[in-house]
Amino acid sequence: MTARVTIIGAGLAGCEAALTLAAHGVEVDLVEQKPAHRTPAQVSDQLCELVCSNSLRGAALTNAVGLLKEEMRRAGSFVMRAADATRVPAGGALAVDRERFAARMTGWVRDNPRIHLRVERVERVPEARPVVIATGPLTGDALASDVARRVGEDALAYYDAIAPIVSADSIDWSKVFVASRWDKGESEDDKSAYVNCPLDEAQYRAFVEAVRAARKVEPKAFEEPRYFEGCLPLEVMAERGEMTLAFGPMKPVGLVDPRTGRRPFAVVQLRKEDEAGTAYNLVGFQSRMARPEQERIFRTIPGLEAAEFLRYGAVHRNTFLNAPRLLDGTFQLRSDPGVYFAGQVAGTEGYVESAAGGLLVALILFDRLNGRTPLLPPPTTALGGILTHVSRNPESYQPSNITFSHLSPWAGPRLTKTARYEAMAARALDDLAGWLAERQQAGSGTSLRASASTTAGD
Repeated sequence: MTARVTIIGAGLAGCEAALTLAAHGVEVDLVEQKPAHRTPAQVSDQLCELVCSNSLRGAALTNAVGLLKEEMRRAGSFVMRAADATRVPAGGALAVDRERFAARMTGWVRDNPRIHLRVERVERVPEARPVVIATGPLTGDALASDVARRVGEDALAYYDAIAPIVSADSIDWSKVFVASRWDKGESEDDKSAYVNCPLDEAQYRAFVEAVRAARKVEPKAFEEPRYFEGCLPLEVMAERGEMTLAFGPMKPVGLVDPRTGRRPFAVVQLRKEDEAGTAYNLVGFQSRMARPEQERIFRTIPGLEAAEFLRYGAVHRNTFLNAPRLLDGTFQLRSDPGVYFAGQVAGTEGYVESAAGGLLVALILFDRLNGRTPLLPPPTTALGGILTHVSRNPESYQPSNITFSHLSPWAGPRLTKTARYEAMAARALDDLAGWLAERQQAGSGTSLRASASTTAGD
């Protein structure tokens, strides 16, 4: 019997997975609710609709997402092939003509004889196995409720609060101190320890005033601003009173600055984002401030004057799983083998990362359908970094774009930041080549130049 996979959702992750599986000879039932129904963010009946920006972000290999795109090209990604074919000028970024991009992807899906596209609103996880849920951040309420019933309400989030992340190399370590409240973890190597940026009273009050005056990103029409009291945007707390932040995420209680022997008036705490300590997130600093405002204001914090932001703060409507708690490291639900999640619903934030999740799920499924243990990309690669992200930090998991902190840390000679990223990218592509060759030898070939039987015109 020919292998068959059901995929729910024909966005970037779903279409990438469907086309990749079909190129490997697998029959795919692809279920999509458009054009009968749309989410509030969708305006087109095409598949793979880019609902926000038309940019797939940085193209340089010294940018983690640029590296991810190059790895995807070499692994036969259909999304990357369509993006390269429909690109428009955008400086150092890869941007596409969104209508031509969607038309090309839609044509490839509709014209592929192994993909059986069905228009239907799915309200429950189908009984068919294997099944891939790739319904994105605006997963319908009925299906989300069915998933929540299976995994537990507390493991499925409906509103996403993201704290900014800064590169460890960009922190001025002479102005900060490492400690946890009441001396519970004082070593920089102690995972329970925090990096603390101390503020005096004048610095704190100026910071609050700047946050209040900053330009904010307004919620989209489909985003009802329902904030959780335990996870309020920074600016909402600042508006509630001048001292609210000092009694919230910036409270200095239990902390003593070893350089002064006194408790600071307020602190900004940074928490390790990865085990190697190459990146730190600003604890409790989820924000709707515009990105330039975040850079300007957060760089007034002592120790962060030259901060390099790997991710900005955000608060937006999102449906995503606590992937490290629920999934097995291959996007498969531990409690229900055969059920997979791909794309933003698994916490891979961004167009490219979502497509990468679809590509990985397809390769994992192809291996399993052929009775093989999945041959996963090395953790030194950006594709491996996608799997690393969805497998760690179950207590504080948040959707994230790819960053170099998701890759295995650089263990070679000490380098400048740019040189280190160049070295990590070169290492990644070397290791990727070995992985692809190993897949080919094992009979899990990724069909590097696989193509749909018919391509859509421009």
